[in-house]
Amino acid sequence: MPAGVSWPRYIRMLGASMLAMFAGAQVVHQYYIPDLSIPEVPPKPGELQTELHGYKIREEAAAAVHKFQKGENVD
Repeated sequence: MPAGVSWPRYIRMLGASMLAMFAGAQVVHQYYIPDLSIPEVPPKPGELQTELHGYKIREEAAAAVHKFQKGENVD
């Protein structure tokens, strides 16, 4: 019995911990939307651009709401 608990309880906690870890990793993956494509030619130093797509979408939405509140034309 590891850590002084019964085997069934230990296995349940192990399963719950792994499930929470995998679910958390999936949530982070969906939030940041990583670019998993591999370019044919590696970029030159300083040429690689990284963006947080989720952050960019929220910024654009906030700007559109701000424009709408001001009464400007929203594209």
